[in-house]
Amino acid sequence: MSAVISPIETHAEGEQHTTRSFGWYGMVFFLASEAIFFANLIASYLYLRIRITGMGASWIPSGVELDKTLPFINTFVLLSSSFPMHFAARAIAKGDKRRLTIFLIMTVILGSLFLSGQAWEYTHANFNPSTGVFGSTFFTLTGFHGAHVTAGVIFLLICFFRSLRGDFSKDRHFAVTAVEMYWHFVDVVWVLLFTVLYLL
Repeated sequence: MSAVISPIETHAEGEQHTTRSFGWYGMVFFLASEAIFFANLIASYLYLRIRITGMGASWIPSGVELDKTLPFINTFVLLSSSFPMHFAARAIAKGDKRRLTIFLIMTVILGSLFLSGQAWEYTHANFNPSTGVFGSTFFTLTGFHGAHVTAGVIFLLICFFRSLRGDFSKDRHFAVTAVEMYWHFVDVVWVLLFTVLYLL
């Protein structure tokens, strides 16, 4: 008598075998392409800055002041939003729909605060996209990131309203996993942009 062992069965008692869905791999490839996009933007920024300063010119035009206080606060807000996002994903993985809904809306609020801070910075800065190469590259980098955060907030809102309808369960919640991956990605990108634009 022979026994057929399924490849998806656990190999030992207590060992849990997990498989990734095609959607998960698709999200990984999507984020990888976005990472390459931002890497090219940052590389272009650094190249232009090195070329201009290498010619003896000032990278930041005379009279331009780059405020760092609000970006510091904004960075804290955006990084803080990673925690409720993480807790939301862990909650639904355990089947806790109530905590999922609460943590999703907390992430939406913090993401919206970040965007509000960025809008305030844009409207109160004493430079604009036409202020030399510095202005154009600054607004390009922060603008594209802001667009990605906006998309993330919309994605979060969709998941929030779906959670209110009870669409997610312990075994069916890929949308929450996807938005968690995306949200952590925009957080990491902002840390890189903040370092390049404000700290260097």
